[in-house]
Amino acid sequence: MLAYNNIKKGQSRISILALLLVAQSCATYYQANYSFNQSFEQGHLEQALEALDNSSSRDYRKKEFLYLSNSGLLLSVLGRFEESNEYLEKAFLYGEDYQKNYLNEAASYLTNPMVTSYKGEDHEHLMVLYYKAMNYLKMNKYEEALIECRRLNIRLQQLSDKYDSDKKYKRDAFVHLLMGIIYEADKDYNNAFIAYRNAYDIYQDDYTVLFEMEAPPQLKEDLLRTSLLSGLQSEHEFYKNEFDRLDYQYNPPDGGDLVFFWHNGLSPIKSEWSINFVIHRKDNWVTFVNEEYNLSFPFNLSDHNEKDKDGLADLEVFRVAFPKYVERPVYYKKASITSNGNTISLEPIEDINKIATQVLQQRMTLELSRALVRAALKKVTEYQMRKENKALGSLFGIINAITEKADTRNWQTLPHSIYYSRVSMKLGTNEVTLHLIPDADGKSEEHNFTYIVNEKGMMFHTFTSLESNIPSYRFY
Repeated sequence: MLAYNNIKKGQSRISILALLLVAQSCATYYQANYSFNQSFEQGHLEQALEALDNSSSRDYRKKEFLYLSNSGLLLSVLGRFEESNEYLEKAFLYGEDYQKNYLNEAASYLTNPMVTSYKGEDHEHLMVLYYKAMNYLKMNKYEEALIECRRLNIRLQQLSDKYDSDKKYKRDAFVHLLMGIIYEADKDYNNAFIAYRNAYDIYQDDYTVLFEMEAPPQLKEDLLRTSLLSGLQSEHEFYKNEFDRLDYQYNPPDGGDLVFFWHNGLSPIKSEWSINFVIHRKDNWVTFVNEEYNLSFPFNLSDHNEKDKDGLADLEVFRVAFPKYVERPVYYKKASITSNGNTISLEPIEDINKIATQVLQQRMTLELSRALVRAALKKVTEYQMRKENKALGSLFGIINAITEKADTRNWQTLPHSIYYSRVSMKLGTNEVTLHLIPDADGKSEEHNFTYIVNEKGMMFHTFTSLESNIPSYRFY
């Protein structure tokens, strides 16, 4: 638990080479960075930082984004907010300036996608700005937090433009909610209301369908409060009726509000799965077919030379690897906060586990196509080499088999899910108790905090729980 306020000889040589390649190529990103992951999951964050600096994660050619984002997250949890934002800013700029290395892209079709630079997932780039904004809020630097708010808005517009279908993750309710909190901290109640309204609409329209998550009750309170403080009377009356709160009255607390975020568990691990395809050929078309999953991918060979066609004609059955996510189920199922005699439930506002899975599913057709092209090109080369040198062709076939792997990189120190609530503060000393509950019958685990409020305003706190119920597939 962590609370940082502030996870024959010639044949022999071929065999040895093959074994070395197997050992190197079969490891997932999680396995390749096991020392770092183990230290993080056990809560040894300083040790994890040291392992991160010494690990392959610092390979700036391939994993710069992950090194920067992991460093920024760890430093944030440790309460080293200025240092954290230095790394997170670099991670943000990496996403802004990302350019494909076309030589590596081409090489990936003869090896695997792990040789390319990791760009980062859509939701991961949003989370970079979330952590950066939260760091500023904890340092009471609201102007700087507003800059991150504007950046988040641009990223959301880019995400919305990326997809046409309403059945895809193209809007993020949690990010809009965060933007509302930032605006409200700056006493810009009108923009806060607009952001809260956008968040509410996305929860109701998108999140209920994609992630089975409805708008949290606290967000309804946020809408009622900011519509009233903005003088938007018609909107205020609308939401009073919408939420059946005709008797709503706002009584501001003497010391303002504590906004409490709970980061629960660990995000999913990207692993891999594989399937076998059979080749069907007719005229200039080659079709990859897998009856088990009802998959069929045709490729037109009109633009390929005769040698390539001959090579593809020889293909029969082969294995192709694809990425998948393995969930790390949460250990704590719910939590609440007790303050000044009142108990308030912490409410789920973002399920990173489900979002990551959804993002991968949205591009799975592209992943399938790339993997099949990769496998086909490697097999064509193998068959051409067999015709010229059978031993060399056999070796290349071994290398093809053991280098076939999916891209298993992702930001693995993110939380599984995020919860929040607001707690009224009084001037002076405030005692707050966090109750973490592992299951319906389990005894709650308590953590106590003391806040001293000298003037009215908003305060921010994040609590990170690294516990998870590890699945049987331990090494991902």
